[in-house]
Amino acid sequence: METKLTKEQERELCRLLGNVKLRFLYKATVHGHTAAVFHQLCDRQGPTLTIGYNSSGCIFGGYTTKDFGVTGQYVQDDKAFLFSYNGRNIVKYPVTNITQALYQVSSTGPYFGNDLIFLPNNTRTVQSTPGNYYNFNAVEMHGNNLKLTECEVFQVEEGIDFLEKPWRNIIWEAERKKELIESIKQYKPIISSVSRAKVLLIGPVGAGKSSFFNSINSIFRGHVANQALSGSSSTSLTTRFRTYSVKAGREGKPLPIILCDTMGLEEATGVGIDVDDVISILKGHMPNRHQFHPSVPLQTVDKSAQLKDQIHCVAYVIDGCKVSIMSAKMEAKLSAIRWKINRLGIPQLVLMTKVDEACPDVADDLRNIYVSQYIRTKAQEVSVRLGVPLSCVLPVKNYSEELELDLSTDILLLTALVQMLRSTDSYFDDVSELDVHD
Repeated sequence: METKLTKEQERELCRLLGNVKLRFLYKATVHGHTAAVFHQLCDRQGPTLTIGYNSSGCIFGGYTTKDFGVTGQYVQDDKAFLFSYNGRNIVKYPVTNITQALYQVSSTGPYFGNDLIFLPNNTRTVQSTPGNYYNFNAVEMHGNNLKLTECEVFQVEEGIDFLEKPWRNIIWEAERKKELIESIKQYKPIISSVSRAKVLLIGPVGAGKSSFFNSINSIFRGHVANQALSGSSSTSLTTRFRTYSVKAGREGKPLPIILCDTMGLEEATGVGIDVDDVISILKGHMPNRHQFHPSVPLQTVDKSAQLKDQIHCVAYVIDGCKVSIMSAKMEAKLSAIRWKINRLGIPQLVLMTKVDEACPDVADDLRNIYVSQYIRTKAQEVSVRLGVPLSCVLPVKNYSEELELDLSTDILLLTALVQMLRSTDSYFDDVSELDVHD
């Protein structure tokens, strides 16, 4: 179901209620203009917001913190109010008779005092007699047009708290996207024997490793593209080790970064990528398109591969929706991999994906990502569970269902790619120092 409210109108009403979120309970044109259906769907649902629409373009309704019901009694609610919304301003009419703010009756829809009654006797109308329980101007509220074109009821849920200031500063402008793209194109490893940085993507099945490559590739192609196999599955869709080169446009030059995709991590022994195979990849011994066999990892090779063939940065890909339910087995497997990577001195980052699915406020506007207390809390949890600094946790949204590129999505993805290149620079600095000392 979709509300008749615009996104901006919905945001303003949520702000009026104290930064909450709305969950659909009832829509008259879908469920029917009957009191019985209204009560079936909306009774005992706690705080609710009722919104009426008429052919005059008026938006109006009421809020109560109490349950709807059919007891035949008045209900006290000192926080109840009626409102009107002309598209620019919301006018609020607080309850004046708090002991009779709501009436629980089976023959109508939402019943505020005796002053505003929705769907009386199963009709597509409202009854309006202001002044006894709520003081409002009928012309101002609904233009004296009592015929409804729609009636919607929402459950009011506690919203996500916004931080007073962003925990990271991001510029959400097209010019910034151009700057990020240009910095990536111009990147050059400080070690002459290495022409491109190699970044390994590691994560549980379904976290979005392949989707991240597809999303980066889409940005530089100029349209949503799906080169790497991705999708929803309980087992890894990636069964081979793949190195992906991103080109600056369809016929453009390869970018100075290679993204390496692996089979997904799984909890059980003998399925998903093997820890020993991860080490083979890190050391540059895993050939491109190698077919993974979890029960038979690649035979270890004693000789050292050239630096250009080794991995220069590791990015763990973690589903932001599943951080809190990550199993002990998965956490232990990630810990074992991280310990081995630490011994090799390779820098590590975390891509926290699906942030739009994890937080409704971010789904509403991706630019809320760094003012969302919920996303910050999840990033902190990832930091603790994976043992990486919070500065190394990068929330991103991959392209999944979209057909066109989105500026905010691109900026987040490109920012993550730039951080990967900066991390590889740190690794190359360490390698250069070792060469000097040797």
